[in-house]
Amino acid sequence: MPFVAVITGASSGIGEATARRFAREPDAALVLVARRRDRLDALAAELGGATVVAVDLTYAEAPRIVREAVEREHGRLDLLVNNAGASWRGRFAETGWANVERHMHVNFDAPVRLTEALLPLLRRTAASSPGARRVSIVNVASTAGRVSRPGAGAYSASKAALAAWTDALALEELEDAVHVGLVMPGFVPTEGFPATELHGRALTRWALSSPERVAEAIVEAGPGGKAERYVPRPYWLAAAARTLLPGVVRRATAGGAFTTGTGAGE
Repeated sequence: MPFVAVITGASSGIGEATARRFAREPDAALVLVARRRDRLDALAAELGGATVVAVDLTYAEAPRIVREAVEREHGRLDLLVNNAGASWRGRFAETGWANVERHMHVNFDAPVRLTEALLPLLRRTAASSPGARRVSIVNVASTAGRVSRPGAGAYSASKAALAAWTDALALEELEDAVHVGLVMPGFVPTEGFPATELHGRALTRWALSSPERVAEAIVEAGPGGKAERYVPRPYWLAAAARTLLPGVVRRATAGGAFTTGTGAGE
């Protein structure tokens, strides 16, 4: 029986690395979702074949289009990786609600709507193969959803919403045997998030991770059954400090020296 995985944002960055990681599994059947068909087609060919769905996930019909492709090509679904995302920096006084709204559309609304469309198929797969490989959803949020920085409040808000919703969904889906995991990347240099200011400073290079490391965390938070994974792992300390010492963390992050983002592809 094939292991069917839908990966969003698969045209670059974390999504591409995740597709490559799962393609190493002998029974993997991938469904690659992103806006750029040329990139998806090239990746599918390189991986030896995959179902390609070129669609903007903020489009009203996108969830239906993805669901119909999965049903048509595979009739089952073992894993949904909600990875696609974007970030536009700007302070609230200058960018206002419009910037918050577009972040929510891409980073929260889109994965929630896609999950709604695919959840019945995930549940059906779990019910039809009890005791087999774990059926799961992995939501890729960000450490920025736990610790905010100046100029990235809209991005942080969207990722915080995704993380909170993930926690509730994980509890709700226990009885239907659908595991829901959360991955919280820190700074991951990719096409959308180059993090050049971190590369250029010896004192901050340690903070960088890679799409490949995030892909391994997705495996752990999906089929591996982990509830939550920070990448790099020590980033959980920042989240803990935010809870225990909020004033200290505010002072430490006030300079806004880092560009916040996960590098999730579209």
